[in-house]
Amino acid sequence: MSSVNSYKDLIAWQKGMDLVDEIYAITNQLPDKERFGLITQRNRAAVSVCVNIAEGWRRESSKSYIQFLKIARGSLFELETLLLIANKHYKINLAQIEKAFSLQNETSKILNGLIKSIESKLIANGNSLMP
Repeated sequence: MSSVNSYKDLIAWQKGMDLVDEIYAITNQLPDKERFGLITQRNRAAVSVCVNIAEGWRRESSKSYIQFLKIARGSLFELETLLLIANKHYKINLAQIEKAFSLQNETSKILNGLIKSIESKLIANGNSLMP
């Protein structure tokens, strides 16, 4: 088992980065009229996943870290909705949409596992999850 010395070692962060790459590739298919609509919002949501995992990594407490991981997870579902909207209105390449959904789903499952693991350790150490 490899050790985790940085947020960059986290599979959730790595998958999030892969998702960013896929989202940017899909974004290039949208018309310019969406530059300040779907394009920027979708790119921000994808980037938010990685940024929140990284930001939470150096927080002072596990509870704070969990909160940032949950924000990252929320961004994944925002992104899913934005992808559905874009596909409905602009018929994006199906293979790319499926790959993005697969990465979104995989990243979400990994984040859920990470959150549960940290919560379990907190409970095992006698810490409440409530603020």
